[in-house]
Amino acid sequence: MPHVEPLSGWGRYPVRDCTVWQPGTAEALHAVLPPLASSIARGNGRSYGDASLNGDATIDMRRLDRLIAFDDDSGELVCEAGVLLSDLVGCFVPRGWFAPVTPGTRLVTIGGMIASDVHGKNHHGAGSFCDHLLWLDLDLGDGRVLRCSRTENADLFAATCGGMGLTGVIVRAAFRLLRIETAWMRQRTVRARDLDAALALFEQSLDWTYSVAWIDCLARGRALGRSAILLAEHATVDELGSVHRATPLVRAQRKPKAVPLDFPGFALSGFNVRLFNQAYHAMQRPGDALVPLDPYFYPLDALSDWNRIYGRRGFVQYQCVLPLASSASGLRAMLERISAAGAGSFLAVLKRMGPPSFGLLSFPIEGYTLALDFPATPDNLALLDRLDAITADHGGRVYLTKDARMAPARVAQGYPRLDEFRDLRARLGLDRR
Repeated sequence: MPHVEPLSGWGRYPVRDCTVWQPGTAEALHAVLPPLASSIARGNGRSYGDASLNGDATIDMRRLDRLIAFDDDSGELVCEAGVLLSDLVGCFVPRGWFAPVTPGTRLVTIGGMIASDVHGKNHHGAGSFCDHLLWLDLDLGDGRVLRCSRTENADLFAATCGGMGLTGVIVRAAFRLLRIETAWMRQRTVRARDLDAALALFEQSLDWTYSVAWIDCLARGRALGRSAILLAEHATVDELGSVHRATPLVRAQRKPKAVPLDFPGFALSGFNVRLFNQAYHAMQRPGDALVPLDPYFYPLDALSDWNRIYGRRGFVQYQCVLPLASSASGLRAMLERISAAGAGSFLAVLKRMGPPSFGLLSFPIEGYTLALDFPATPDNLALLDRLDAITADHGGRVYLTKDARMAPARVAQGYPRLDEFRDLRARLGLDRR
């Protein structure tokens, strides 16, 4: 039976009272959906905004978490949508396999990764997660369960990949894992003195499989956009030292440290953020190193409940992507606006994106994406409206998975295939649900 509970995304803003259903099997899910006039699927609640909140019916998918089949030759995995990426990593890294694309946390479900068409530090070469998806089974909620792929119900497949759960509930999926030799990364750290230098380094490093930059969003003047860029490749056995060569696929893990309380508002003052950014920049020493897989891909997972740092009122993450031709001017305008407001983010991340995905509402376009966290205050929400305008003026878009406050008109501006998405929903009767 359902129950009512307050829910939020990872940003803890906004909070909504939702009627929650938690089916334990695909058959139970199939029985729950038809009577519901309105519903949304929810994975592990790690999307930052309000994407998985529905007051009428929120479908908690975490009990549909079975691994169904795996081919150890091809790496093809079939699993239910509620499988956590953390369980997949824990199960398959020791066998020499890793996710072909991973977001910055492993505490997400496979269904959520598909609905968000997540991208990672290798998007410039590997594309987004749905580029590696073979097929999915979709429960439309009206009695139909359809197999969707590039050759079967292809239009629904394109609408579901990145479709934010608005085409139905993903039940199970198949995709191929990436073969690896070790649980270690060969990392190179490079400092960039300003934004122009950071973008030049990204362009010179496109032959690296993985790349990401931390960017000081409060730096001003000549230091505007100063960054530390982390490049990486999966290390081979031959690159390991003798200590780890005997157990190359054993992950070096530490128990996550807990944030025991909600931080007070003054902890996130512009002064404190500026000090943190200066110290963090100084810590990123240039050079090469072997680092464990988890700290490179999932640094924040080492701190459980880190969202409490932003206090009880919560926070919003702003992530946009700008086309390659306008990235430099757009990013400069954003950083100048943020720095002038004194509203810098502890966690500002810059990545190079490759060609767009096939999903109708998929986020990536070729260019640069910037992600920042801000406490959910009236001043910051007003600032994000101004960042929306800069994004739109430069031909970019805001990531729907991270959003909790964007105006509807901005969605239409940033996603030119939105009408195609709406037409498909209408044709299949999904707009009535």
